Amino acid sequence: MDCAETVIDSFSAEETMELGKRLGREARAGEVYTLIGDLGVGKTVLTQGIAEGLGITEPICSPTFTIVQVYEEGRMPFYHFDVYRIGDVEEMDEIGYEDYFYGEGLTMIEWANLIEEILPGHRWEITIQKDLEKGFDYRRITIKEVGKS
Repeated sequence: MDCAETVIDSFSAEETMELGKRLGREARAGEVYTLIGDLGVGKTVLTQGIAEGLGITEPICSPTFTIVQVYEEGRMPFYHFDVYRIGDVEEMDEIGYEDYFYGEGLTMIEWANLIEEILPGHRWEITIQKDLEKGFDYRRITIKEVGKS
C-alpha cells in the first residue's frame, strides 16, 4: 500500500479474497497487520487470501482457542493471531507474543483492538465493516498505516 489510508469496496467474498492475496504478495517480513471487524464480516476470508498470497496452501482457520497459529510453508512465516478470547494481556506474554510481533514473518492479529496496549507502534490497521444498504455481501475495507517512522 502506497498511501497512508486506502478504502476498498468489496461486493463479494471473492473480491475480499483477492484483496487478501494482493496484501499477501506485497507483505514484507516483520510487518504487522491488525484486523478489526464484527463477527461474520470476512476477517477469515481476508486472512485466507493473505496466506494464499504468501504461498501457503494448507487450510487457514481462525485460531480462536489456540490464540496463535504459525504457518511456515510460504515465502515467509505467517503468524495468525485471534485474540478474541484473551482475558488479560498477560496471556500474550505467556505466548511470547514479542517473538512473533517483532519476528521475521508477517503477523496478522484478529480482534487487535482487544490488545491495543501491546501492539507495535508501526503497523497496518485493517478494518472491515458491513453496510447492508449497499448489499448483503458488501464490505468496506479500510487499510491504514499507523506509526510510520
